[in-house]
Amino acid sequence: MRGLTGKVAIVTGAAGGIGAATARRLAEEGARVVAVDLDEERLRKVAESLPTEGHWVRADVSDENDVAAYVGAAVERFGRVDLHHLNAGIPGSFATLPALTVAEFDKVMAVNVRGVFLGVRAAFRQYEAQGSPGNIVLTGSIGSLRGSADLLAYQTSKHAVLGILKGAAMYGGPLGVRVNAVAPGIVPTDLFAATPDVAGGKDDMSRRASSTPLRRAGTGDDVAGVVAFLLSDDAAYMTGEVVSVDGGASIVSTVRPSGGAGAWDFAAYDESLYGRPTV
Repeated sequence: MRGLTGKVAIVTGAAGGIGAATARRLAEEGARVVAVDLDEERLRKVAESLPTEGHWVRADVSDENDVAAYVGAAVERFGRVDLHHLNAGIPGSFATLPALTVAEFDKVMAVNVRGVFLGVRAAFRQYEAQGSPGNIVLTGSIGSLRGSADLLAYQTSKHAVLGILKGAAMYGGPLGVRVNAVAPGIVPTDLFAATPDVAGGKDDMSRRASSTPLRRAGTGDDVAGVVAFLLSDDAAYMTGEVVSVDGGASIVSTVRPSGGAGAWDFAAYDESLYGRPTV
């Protein structure tokens, strides 16, 4: 892809899943990558496996000082930063709406919203300091575009990411800074590793993904390719866009036979969610 060779990229949430796949893809395209995550051991392995010069920084993306530190480390190592993939996120609690605690809600918002805000702000500050623009990609979700009865905090946070996207794209446009987002669908990663037995968690991802037009779950590489494109000069006239990478899930009409109408046992689901039949 045009315009990635020699660039310096920061990827947050890079210890696994979509972040690790993006770090690898950008390195394969010739970029130098600074990988950021809290999982120090896995992060180091990712950085050391890259085909170009890589660096890693352990950081909490929700902490203002840590965000400044990871950008500072990138500048100290490579002299500048050109690209940001602000990908770090957590799923939060599967608790029902009445049972969701303020602490659980705030934890998700801190990582998924404040972490993105801090990363975007740091990117703009660095671009101004070095006197040259760059490009930013945020990781949204199909949850940014649709609703469900579970993962309320996660869903709320991913809607908020699109608010940051649009404001940042408007601010950045005249400065030559492009800001776009990807909205992955079902991509089995360690994000949901701790929820093997929860409906809508890790173990039934492949079954749920079989209802998409492509009839399969996505991979980190599927998303990483789109992120690399959006960061590249091949996407030079795109900003403020949300690109769905979901196997077509977001286009499905669930009330038509081709969209699975009548194929799901909602009576059983409703009873498990609400503790009683709803109709």
